[in-house]
Amino acid sequence: MTKAIRIHHNGGPEVMQWEDVPTPVPGPGEALIRHEAVGLNYIDVYFRTGLYKSPLPATLGMEAAGVVTAIGEGVELVAVGDRVAYAGGALGAYATERTIAVDRLVKLPDAIDFTTAAAMMLQGMTAQYLLRRTFVVRPGDTILVHAAAGGVGLILCQWAKHLGATVIGVVSTPEKAALAAAHGAAHVVVGHANLSAEVKRITGGAMVPVSYDSVGRDTFMPSIDSLAPLGMMVSFGSASGPVPPVDIGMLSAKGSLFLTRPTLATYTSKRADLERVTKDLFEVVQSGAVAIRVNQTFKLSDAAAAHEALEARRTTGSTVLLP
Repeated sequence: MTKAIRIHHNGGPEVMQWEDVPTPVPGPGEALIRHEAVGLNYIDVYFRTGLYKSPLPATLGMEAAGVVTAIGEGVELVAVGDRVAYAGGALGAYATERTIAVDRLVKLPDAIDFTTAAAMMLQGMTAQYLLRRTFVVRPGDTILVHAAAGGVGLILCQWAKHLGATVIGVVSTPEKAALAAAHGAAHVVVGHANLSAEVKRITGGAMVPVSYDSVGRDTFMPSIDSLAPLGMMVSFGSASGPVPPVDIGMLSAKGSLFLTRPTLATYTSKRADLERVTKDLFEVVQSGAVAIRVNQTFKLSDAAAAHEALEARRTTGSTVLLP
């Protein structure tokens, strides 16, 4: 038998149950993974609450690292004993073991341990496509990063600085401001009430060409108002709730702006894209340009407590669940 965190209906952290489930058998094109570490991400909350839909009962989680213990028919990309990691794809990471399609797996470099891998895959891959494809950040750019002390935020700050950009980070507390500043944010704004005015002051009136916003409803308009003409609003999360319907005429009135709502699944749907994204991520981590900060760990069986801490904004950097 395998242990897993499952939900039978949507709701608060209390709906998460630690249960026995049959150990799955890998089918054609699949591998069985023994998890050594599981990543915690805000998208897990969306599936738990029902903001994102999934058939129930469901095992939560989209990111983990571990060891291949069995393979199905026709599998050539990985072998038994390989150290692997994944992010995205089908739910099911909150378990001691799971099967997964091998085309979603990547082999881990020896220099990257399981805990770091589980913390970096989804957040790091997200940072990669945001900075290198959604809006290609170049030396000299000044960019806006919301939740700059969170898991994705800390990676974005470091990676953007490595690319030669100036980062304006937005955080909720002075303590988080210090953390963002220590990880590459040249300027940090606490709160978003006067965000566009602060951005105008920092940039000398130029504003920013891109805003990376994972907060959603509460920060959408402050982000829009911080953009330069032809700027891009990248709304990639909804921590404060979904963004209400938008009158696209506003984008014209505010400077012919661009608006996108990207997902990791789209940017890594092809195997070649997945390999390119992870290669880029592994290189910046191994070079030391981007440090992965695992600031909280919980037992996998205590995943409900991890969700409570995440939703209450008591976490910084990455959080990992240990089976």
